[in-house]
Amino acid sequence: MALRGRFTTNAGFLLAAIGSVVGMGSIWRFPYIAYANGGGAFLIPYFIALLTAGIPLLLLEYGLGHKMHASSPLAFAKISLKVEWLGWWMPLFVTFGILFYYQVVIGWCGNFLVYALSTAWGADSEGFFLNTFLGLTSAPEKVGGLRWPIVASTAAAWFVTWAVTFQEVHRGIERTLRVFMPVLLVTTLILVGWGLTLPGASEGLKYYLTPRWDKLLDVKVWLAAYSQIFFSFSLAFGVMIAYASYLPRRADLVQNAWITSLSTWLYSLVAGVAVFSVLGYLSVSKGLPIEYVVKSGPTLAFVVFPEAISNLPWLREAFGVCFFFALMLAGLASAVAMVETFVVSVQDKFGWPRKTVVTVLVLVGMVGSLLYTTGSGLHWLVIVDRYLNQYGLVLAGLLECLVIGFGLKAGVVRDHINRHTRLPMDPRWDFMVKFLTPALLLVMLVRSLWAEIAHGFGSYRTLTVLAMGGGWLLLTLLAAWWLARRPWDPQRLRTEHQPAEDELFR
Repeated sequence: MALRGRFTTNAGFLLAAIGSVVGMGSIWRFPYIAYANGGGAFLIPYFIALLTAGIPLLLLEYGLGHKMHASSPLAFAKISLKVEWLGWWMPLFVTFGILFYYQVVIGWCGNFLVYALSTAWGADSEGFFLNTFLGLTSAPEKVGGLRWPIVASTAAAWFVTWAVTFQEVHRGIERTLRVFMPVLLVTTLILVGWGLTLPGASEGLKYYLTPRWDKLLDVKVWLAAYSQIFFSFSLAFGVMIAYASYLPRRADLVQNAWITSLSTWLYSLVAGVAVFSVLGYLSVSKGLPIEYVVKSGPTLAFVVFPEAISNLPWLREAFGVCFFFALMLAGLASAVAMVETFVVSVQDKFGWPRKTVVTVLVLVGMVGSLLYTTGSGLHWLVIVDRYLNQYGLVLAGLLECLVIGFGLKAGVVRDHINRHTRLPMDPRWDFMVKFLTPALLLVMLVRSLWAEIAHGFGSYRTLTVLAMGGGWLLLTLLAAWWLARRPWDPQRLRTEHQPAEDELFR
């Protein structure tokens, strides 16, 4: 059997892992969540969630991938062939669900980077985004035509992803992210420094970071903290299992988990400073309370920020280019990780050539993304994203904890991790993985379902939402079951590391 791909340096692994975690959500979701849930006080439950859920689950996936030397399907198959389907389901609904629309949003960033050169959105950024750019239809059932500028930019995003993942991991992902991640950090710091010079920046930061201690008594705030940790750490994607499988036997997984987690936490916090500095400026310049201008998600990036950029006192075009360039880099780093997860899964089971798998996947992905480039694309994105994130990832993470905690035994994974670390874990980690984290995920799942039943989802019809969101989950689950039924080459079910890799790692 040929040598498995590998990272040649620990720094390369960390840049890849952090790149997967630091996606667009760190820029447009975390600042809003912090603002809406206690400002500076939110950092307390968020840090506790990091310690009790983020790092334990990250270690769980690092430990599994590293011990089994395998992608998620192979790793779960080595635990028991009966749970192999779970190992397939995670990369399937991530790659053929999240990635399909994620590449389109990266394409939007590319479009708006070009528009920023002339502030082409004009005085009505909302009308430009929804009508001129998206050509948004009135309902998801009304698909509308393809938006060709979006098709072109989406194709470019897929091409870049193909170019990075076409090579083996140390030549493609590792080398590329050694450039991407420092450039992303520098660009973000430029946005921070620039934002802090704007009139009203201090007002925005006051809303972002002023502690509202009474919020700590609200259960919803704590659930929001755990939810943000779970969704922002690429957990239950299968990504971290795959990346950890590329590490040598002597890797310090605990140290890597701490560095990955704290780097992501700090980046999200710093990105929030850039965002709220500009929102504070927009609030002051328009004479409106900040709660009228603060938004989250695509509305922040493609409506609020373009409006703010148009009102900047100087070099507005350069600021716009920096902002959308940062979003695009963050998105591409995550997209590369999603592709890699599915590619290595297919390679592990079927032994097909990497370049063939990557090329076919990218072509299929481009076709699948076309739905989100139509006039109804934003409707589909909102619905599918909600189901895959609120239900798919949470349920997969819950099952992952139970299978590894009780099936493989948490203590077995802990012992493996502790063999090569300066920060050994104690049995309390077993309790978190087997009981605490699953309980928290179950609460999140029940709460989401209850809210859906009680209030519906926006203005969308319940049947439409179930068909689009639930149908996507069901199709990927059936595909996972079918793939798990395919026979394995017995040689691929061995768990030993290939010793030669340790000699290549410095």
